[in-house]
Amino acid sequence: MTIRTLLDRAFDGDFADEDWDHALGGVHATAWEDGELVGHGSVVQRRMLYGDRALRAGYVEAVAVRSDRRRRGVAGGVMAELERVIRGAYDLGVLSSSEAGMPFYAGRGWQLWQGESAALTPDGTTLTPDDDGSIFVLPVVELDLARRLTGDWRDGDVW
Repeated sequence: MTIRTLLDRAFDGDFADEDWDHALGGVHATAWEDGELVGHGSVVQRRMLYGDRALRAGYVEAVAVRSDRRRRGVAGGVMAELERVIRGAYDLGVLSSSEAGMPFYAGRGWQLWQGESAALTPDGTTLTPDDDGSIFVLPVVELDLARRLTGDWRDGDVW
């Protein structure tokens, strides 16, 4: 099974080409059982504006586990590797979570961003209120979680 096939199946066909593009580059962590791919996640570099600072962010993408291997620690193993990379190379980790994934990330020490979210778009800074309440961070440097966090622009979902 390829990584893309795993992601398409794990997200029940709701994994667009833009999502795939977002997951490429950076560092990938995979989990294998009996020679078969059962889990994946990647961390890619993005810039986040925080006040007057541009922070190096390790943005977590495409975390998925094959449906018959869920609830067995596979995602935790993948995330442990991605978090190690984030702590060693970035100012913070960032990810956008589904409602179902929120307890998993919170249980790993990721913190829900409390402030506004925005994107630095071709037309300037644009608030992204639909994403508020789903963005988690893993701070490596000290951050005020109530401030605005602005992500760099990209096609597809900004967060």
